Amino acid sequence: MSNRFIGARQTTIAREIELKGTGVHSGAPVTVILHPAEADTGLRFCVMKGGRQIADILASHENVKNLTLCTVIGDENGVTVGTVEHLLAALRGLSVDNCLIEIDGKEVPIMDGSSTVFVDAIDEVGLKELRTPRKYLKVLKPVVVHEGDCWGELTPHNSGFHLDVEIDFDAAVIGRQRLAYEMSPGVFRNELAHARTFGFMSDVERLWKAGLALGANLTNTVAIGEGRVMNREGLRDPFEFVRHKMLDAVGDLSLAGYPILGAFRSVRGGHRLNSLVLKALLADTSAWTIAQAPRVRAVTPPALELAAAAAAE
Repeated sequence: MSNRFIGARQTTIAREIELKGTGVHSGAPVTVILHPAEADTGLRFCVMKGGRQIADILASHENVKNLTLCTVIGDENGVTVGTVEHLLAALRGLSVDNCLIEIDGKEVPIMDGSSTVFVDAIDEVGLKELRTPRKYLKVLKPVVVHEGDCWGELTPHNSGFHLDVEIDFDAAVIGRQRLAYEMSPGVFRNELAHARTFGFMSDVERLWKAGLALGANLTNTVAIGEGRVMNREGLRDPFEFVRHKMLDAVGDLSLAGYPILGAFRSVRGGHRLNSLVLKALLADTSAWTIAQAPRVRAVTPPALELAAAAAAE
């Protein structure tokens, strides 16, 4: 990666990035162009139709419209963008604070079902450090959400963002898996970005009738059927299933609008639980605060954790 990572200041991408692909649910072709953005812009989707912009949608928990199989955000006029989680995970995972995401369809392209293509593209152009100090969402007290046998929580964790995800499926090929990481751009890039979305062949007909998964195939989805992984190449690693759930969590929690200083744990969760925990936190104004990194002239890469710690104090 060519750019320095600077923890105390906001960042954007250094140059424009254009990517083309297919929507996993719509099956439609779509083009996404990532543009550098000024400080405090956040991550915003600029929806285009016929060459003109029809919506400007901030990637925010307040704009979540649907959580069925993917995360969908939209505006008050009914314009929506779906399957935003893998792209948002790549941006937040690599600590990109500001980016304008131009898109000419209703769904972010699925690419290979992971965040790898997005990460590689961002790494190729690098990041640009901005002059404005980074802001963090600091968790002040635990917030827990239970839904049936699923539960999730956000708790204080001053040294950065800790991610702990556990899954438990009846299918023996998945079973019970749990991983936990102290997150950083390197951890996201090396441990989570490659993990692909997955689904069950037994659900395909039902999803097609509902107008979903029309673009899903063995090049972008790990398919499970007949008690095994149907993809000829198999899994990318034995923990690919839980790694993808962690990737999704990074993307869903990016809707906080800021990097999180805290620890997130989920058990048997998914997009809905991720969203419910974040909303529960933000609904309790005594459970969080916005912390700003200290103003500095220059920070060397190892100061990432120090900058986050300073904001937490």
